[in-house]
Amino acid sequence: MSRPPRIWISSETPTRGEIVRVRAQIVHPMETGFRTLADGLALPMDIVTRFRAFLDDDLLLEWQPETAVSQNPYIEFTFAAFRGGELRMVWTDASGDFAEAVKTLTLAEV
Repeated sequence: MSRPPRIWISSETPTRGEIVRVRAQIVHPMETGFRTLADGLALPMDIVTRFRAFLDDDLLLEWQPETAVSQNPYIEFTFAAFRGGELRMVWTDASGDFAEAVKTLTLAEV
């Protein structure tokens, strides 16, 4: 996972209770381990096995993709912003490599 994840959030300064939409994509081959090369040898499995999103230390979402997910997986989720904090997303693959992206959310003063 050499390239950083692409992240888009609907608002970095949401009002209290506002629904925040997060879109995230990582560059990853997501090789299933089922394909073979011309010599008949199987390409080794290399998939993202876990995605977690946190607001500070609170887990917002956990996803465990499997072999049916295409390369460069994209995920979209929403949450209600009742406080500001550090939105941190972590992808981990089968080999233990990980990528992380961080955005700071600050509640808007109304």
